[in-house]
Amino acid sequence: MSGKRSQRGKPADLTDELTPDDGQDPKQFFDRRTQYDQSRQVGRKALQLCEQVKTSLHGILAVCADDVVRDLQVLAVLPAPHTGRLQIAVAVPSTADAVDRVTVLSHLHRVSGWIRSEVASAIHRRKTPELVWDVR
Repeated sequence: MSGKRSQRGKPADLTDELTPDDGQDPKQFFDRRTQYDQSRQVGRKALQLCEQVKTSLHGILAVCADDVVRDLQVLAVLPAPHTGRLQIAVAVPSTADAVDRVTVLSHLHRVSGWIRSEVASAIHRRKTPELVWDVR
């Protein structure tokens, strides 16, 4: 250990003017982990995946054996909150019989395993994203 003492003074003695970040801990100021904790914008690859899933869902729902699911229209596919889970917004066409949301959701949950396996064969990823349905 050296015998020299640190030549530290008060912050006012070391600079001409004080700024709001003077006196902060540099470990916290330069910590990069806080950047990853904040919500990030959806990236280009996530949007590409969503578009690929949307395109494949148009064909998958069209060949479904369930009449209620076959009539659904895919409005949007969005990451919720990341690409491990995708939120799929579907709409019941106005020409269909009066089908309520609960009925549509029960039919979707009944065939969701088959739909997810078909999406897995259509996209090229190691893990297939979880599908969350939003009926409008």
